[in-house]
Amino acid sequence: MPDSGITTSPSIDPRSGFCSSTRIFHSVRPQFPLPDDDMSVARYVFSLLEPELSTAAVREAGVVDALTGECVSYSEVMRRAEGLAAVLWRRIGLRRGHVAFVLLGNTVEVPVVYLALMLIGVVVSPANPVSTVNEIDRQLELCKPVIAFATRFTASKVSKLKFGTVLVDSPEFKAMMAEDSGGVEECDSVRVSQSDPAMLLYSSGTTGRVKGVVLTHKNYIAALAGGRAAVTPARDTPVVMFCSVPYFHVYGLIVLLGSVASGRSLVSMERVDVEVVMRAIERYKVTHLAAAPPLVMSLVKKGEEGIQYDLSSLEMVGSGGAPLREAVIKKFQTIFPSVQLLQAYGLTETTGGFTRAVGLEERANGRLIPHSQAKIVDPETGEALPPMKVGEIWFRGPTVMKGYVGDEKAVVATFDPEGWLKTGDLGYFDEEGFLFFSDRMKELIKYNAYQVAPAELEDILLSHPEIVEAAVIPYPDEKAGEVPMAFIVREPSSKLNESEVKKFVANQVAPYKRVRLVSFVDSIPKNTTGKVLRKELIKLALSPTMSKL
Repeated sequence: MPDSGITTSPSIDPRSGFCSSTRIFHSVRPQFPLPDDDMSVARYVFSLLEPELSTAAVREAGVVDALTGECVSYSEVMRRAEGLAAVLWRRIGLRRGHVAFVLLGNTVEVPVVYLALMLIGVVVSPANPVSTVNEIDRQLELCKPVIAFATRFTASKVSKLKFGTVLVDSPEFKAMMAEDSGGVEECDSVRVSQSDPAMLLYSSGTTGRVKGVVLTHKNYIAALAGGRAAVTPARDTPVVMFCSVPYFHVYGLIVLLGSVASGRSLVSMERVDVEVVMRAIERYKVTHLAAAPPLVMSLVKKGEEGIQYDLSSLEMVGSGGAPLREAVIKKFQTIFPSVQLLQAYGLTETTGGFTRAVGLEERANGRLIPHSQAKIVDPETGEALPPMKVGEIWFRGPTVMKGYVGDEKAVVATFDPEGWLKTGDLGYFDEEGFLFFSDRMKELIKYNAYQVAPAELEDILLSHPEIVEAAVIPYPDEKAGEVPMAFIVREPSSKLNESEVKKFVANQVAPYKRVRLVSFVDSIPKNTTGKVLRKELIKLALSPTMSKL
């Protein structure tokens, strides 16, 4: 049973979790006990799954490929993972602390590969299979793997490694999973500490050169336990989750491991296409959808055009990886009034969301997960701020990363001496402990000493009925320092022009926040989780091709 919640103290507000004496926000979620030290995240997942396998709903559940229809039951996932772990240990010679580079999309083999490697203490380092050779070389340089898992289409991107590359779409790999090895017991004897690295992920690179984020078994166990702490009502029908987020991203990883641990069916596909997603919702009676903002926006667009699929089974859409704009949220709620749209806030460095919204009564980015704390810090003075005041979000808790691999300078810059992780994001907690994201500190536009948040202007732009997508960047200006420049994707039939856009924004903001430059484009560059790649837009804005500037 969970503990009742935050530590009892007269100085801690039970609604917000804010301590008036320390100026720290505490989680108000029920506190669940975490397991003993000697347990890998794979064993933790299996320990939660095994009791569930006795129920009929979980016996029928598994991981499903939305494109091929292939389904692997969870009992089979466990059997294959343990068999593969034994083969990797005995025949290939993988050992605790080795690193495995994984270059796979969202296939049914991925949970088997991840869990098998973590069972024997091998560090999993997954990457985007569409990455270029140069990008992969940088990642290989960071993680220094001894083995890789890829397909015949991606294997050529990986240089020669000590134990070679395993092709998961080969008959040999299928034989490895099916082999009845006597080494399972030997693998069980491998001592994996929760402080051991479990995964090495790559930061998005939107604010600098890509970094290798080291996440431990404890980080993942705490993140999974935090997700299970949410009290959900009993159901008559089983949960069916669709994960449209890549399994090489921390968000997709938490959805994957959480689904296996709870025994809920998990549907996914390698490449996200909104038509295939809607078709899969109809076919598999999907109840929960894990999405990034681009997919939410595509669903809104399809809804406005008229959806030809039966999406009545859908109960909840969880959005993460990047903030959803208020205009998109309002449109979604209008088009899908019976579907909950919930958000979380977190980083790769915090093992995903450290605030999460749960249920209809919760809003914004939700509340702090169990066992965690936060501060809102004034960037100028360093003072910790009370509720309703905007500052930099700092976080501390068991899901915080071990560090950046081979980059001590970045570690020192990211942590304060007391172990607080500085997110670089601006936001505030309200008086009920809900987190509201404002913008990234580095993305603020400095106009004549005023600070202009791109997110605020983007929200306004997206409220225009003829604007599909919008992104705002700083553009250098001799007099003002920087001015807001907007990149706009119009509706196909729209004749909206620059002066109309400027006037639309000017009518809703103070003079210093007005958009000064507008460029109409076919698309806004984003990463896999929907974060706008502002660096690319800044390069475009400053390029000679934009002659009008």
